[in-house]
Amino acid sequence: MTRIFNILFILTFIFLTGCDDDFLDRSPMDKIDGEAMFSDPEGVKVYMANLYYQLPIEDFTYFRDGFNFNPSDPNNGGYLAAMTTDEAVHSGWSDMVRDWDFTWWEPAFELIRDINILGEEIPKLEISDLEKEKLRGEVAFLRAFAYYGLAKRYGGVPIIAELQVYDGNLEALKVPRSTEKETWDFVLNQCDIASEMLPSSWAEGQRRGTKWAALALKSRAALHAASVAKYWNDAPLSGEAVNQGLVGMDASEADRYYEECIEASAELINNGGFGLYGPNPSTPEEAAANYQEIFVNPNSVPEEAIFIKGFAIPGTNTGHNYDIWYVPNQLANGWPHPGRMNPTLELVDSYESYSQPGQSFPIVTTQDGSINDYSGFDPGKDYLRFDDPSEIFKGKDARLWATAVLPGTSFKGTEIIIQAGLVKPNGEAIIETKDSYSHNGVTYHTFGAPDWPQYSGFDTYGENMTRTGFSFKKFLNSDEPVVPSWNQSTTDWIEFRYPEILLNYAEAVLESNYSQDNAMSKAESYLNSIRKRAGHTTDISLTLENVLRERKVELAFENKRYWDLVRRREYHKIFDNSTKHALLPLLDLRVDPPQYIFVRKEVSRHPNRTFLPKRYYKPIPGIGTNELVQNPQF
Repeated sequence: MTRIFNILFILTFIFLTGCDDDFLDRSPMDKIDGEAMFSDPEGVKVYMANLYYQLPIEDFTYFRDGFNFNPSDPNNGGYLAAMTTDEAVHSGWSDMVRDWDFTWWEPAFELIRDINILGEEIPKLEISDLEKEKLRGEVAFLRAFAYYGLAKRYGGVPIIAELQVYDGNLEALKVPRSTEKETWDFVLNQCDIASEMLPSSWAEGQRRGTKWAALALKSRAALHAASVAKYWNDAPLSGEAVNQGLVGMDASEADRYYEECIEASAELINNGGFGLYGPNPSTPEEAAANYQEIFVNPNSVPEEAIFIKGFAIPGTNTGHNYDIWYVPNQLANGWPHPGRMNPTLELVDSYESYSQPGQSFPIVTTQDGSINDYSGFDPGKDYLRFDDPSEIFKGKDARLWATAVLPGTSFKGTEIIIQAGLVKPNGEAIIETKDSYSHNGVTYHTFGAPDWPQYSGFDTYGENMTRTGFSFKKFLNSDEPVVPSWNQSTTDWIEFRYPEILLNYAEAVLESNYSQDNAMSKAESYLNSIRKRAGHTTDISLTLENVLRERKVELAFENKRYWDLVRRREYHKIFDNSTKHALLPLLDLRVDPPQYIFVRKEVSRHPNRTFLPKRYYKPIPGIGTNELVQNPQF
């Protein structure tokens, strides 16, 4: 068995990634004796824990450079997928998706190799047939998860479902790419096997794959496959990979995949025993508190959390850095790199208001109601005025207040000052420049306070301030102060959450016009149940626009938006020489007492960006050695 571990480790790299001279000189010192590992059921559990750790779960340690990544670079390390979408910008960086961002190839096939090793050993284990069946279910779940992570990045990939053993013939170990359709079908087949074999839960609350996690994965994967098939022609590619079907699927496949999503979602919804946490809040304030609780204390919401990844020990790789990266500058507690996550005006505009349900409710800043002027401050405009900057957001969906830190609101008992400038009595504005101005015996500061530790917006100091007008709250510990060192956060991550399944069902029903079993009516009720949990009292109709807006706000910053734009082929439409937008609070000294006005404008220091359609797929590394067909335009 030791020989299999070592040979397979080398061959996976040679034939699936390519290699360098140094690699072949290395000894795989991290390998253990296979027989010792699998001779004891406890050893199997240890091995299984390592497999779960390798899963492509896009959690608190998922950055542009990979999974389980807790870097010390304050810029690159804090760069998330959300910052490449219309959800957020980085306080310092302004990149669009690069060719090698968010890739996952070599580690994927390492994981698949390790999964197949376990699958090979299960028949030899001295455990009951029932326990063996559960393990086979876990192998299928882990394999489905791994291939889902590959399929959504690369399209069709080599499918290696059994342990490869080297017999001296290297060529026999080279596995060509399957088509994209075959790869998605394989993922869904493995989900079916897993859902049939896995238990509904594990003893002692073990965080392992369950029947319901397998169905949740199938729901997500089938929706992705269906969208690729339906929207392929919105951004068609060409080349050998397309000719061979390695990327792309015919639109005729879409409804089949939508139906698979619907069936998996319905099984989970009807029989999984899950529900929404705090489904009937009495006020929007209660709704906001409930929503925030889900992400700060995931283990307190078992009705909603289908599958959780835990973070346990501060200061180790089982901790993470969300609290130090993204807390508003005023709450940094001595940490030098806060404030990196800046939610965009696009996202804030997407939330409904309680007074006008069923539509996005953009922030109105002027008496004429214009929402399309991003040219900056105009002294001739008649701006709406507010005594408190938070008043402009009054009536907006509770989830906004629980997701973003809004100007003038409190977080961790501190009023967060986000101010972009001031307007002098003569109408001259000082915007996004550190300065002060005295008027009627009072000194006013452009950023709302005299020194950089006292405010959280628009100063370029250390790249620690928001440049959109909003800071970040979702997932962050709302009670305890930041511990100013690496990997101190232990908030757990919910990978599969019940509302996603409801929204998957609704989208699939609409996109396929599925009408069996009263599906349209059910989908509408699911949509409105999520909104009701957010404090809405008026139902809205089931339309694709309503479902997609609800998906955007309910799942914000959960690393779903990036893939929604990919699977629906919307990325290149949103980012076509486009930029993102900010909301600037200004203190207006033209009135007495001074009041706040707001200006909609483009984010400063954020040049226009274009998403290249070729980046709907990732480039495959090592093709000179592994002889795989490369994806289009790479």
